[in-house]
Amino acid sequence: MNLSNIAAQLYTLRDYCKNEADLEQTLHKVKDIGYQAVQVSGVGPITPETIKRIADEAGLRICATHVSYDSLVQDFEANVQKHKLWNCPYVGIGGLPEQYRTNAEGYAAFAKQASEIGRRLKEHDLQFIYHNHQFEFEKFAGRTGMEILREESDPEAFGFELDTYWVHVGGVNPVDMIYRVNGRMGVVHLKDLEIVGHQQVFAEIGEGNLNFKDIIAACRETGVEWYVVEQDVCRRDPFESLAISLQNLRQFIL
Repeated sequence: MNLSNIAAQLYTLRDYCKNEADLEQTLHKVKDIGYQAVQVSGVGPITPETIKRIADEAGLRICATHVSYDSLVQDFEANVQKHKLWNCPYVGIGGLPEQYRTNAEGYAAFAKQASEIGRRLKEHDLQFIYHNHQFEFEKFAGRTGMEILREESDPEAFGFELDTYWVHVGGVNPVDMIYRVNGRMGVVHLKDLEIVGHQQVFAEIGEGNLNFKDIIAACRETGVEWYVVEQDVCRRDPFESLAISLQNLRQFIL
């Protein structure tokens, strides 16, 4: 991991990305903090061309996205064009659509359908990636939803974007999970977990209880390209949260 491949997930700053003027100010702040790339998610209705211009002016790469699965299915060509415009190779979805979550058959059906979309994306030199939460670790006849997704999907076309916080909440060691998707994860979401008042809460990286020394080592060993900092809820100014996370990550930069 180097400074150049640590990105900020704009979902963390979603309240500051609702329009063009806000996005311009936000991306310059992200650059000033020290990030050199962003993942586009949670941004208001702003044209792809405008987002590209603002990111370029701020000196930030767009390394990955989250788009809705429905959008990917129904507006496939538009999504391809957008990602090519941004020179962004990773096309992500933020979670499993509700209709696939109830049983093993739903997970398997999604794995196959998303693999087909992933194969179409690969024709355009783009990679489909899947971001997890905790519900994928529910078991169905002895297999977790995540295991079904991994085992029933095309390993070349269906990539993962593990979220360290949600993997832990799902009852699995993030390090173990990283090795299970070895070779299938180009983007990881780094997010810490802290216990406050007997409750688990989102935390800045290095301020919580997850073992980021081993997490980063596993990511390096398994070929992760982009390390994306995300914090769903911040208990301080989210720009400050992103700055704390980046500062704490600097100890792992080689």
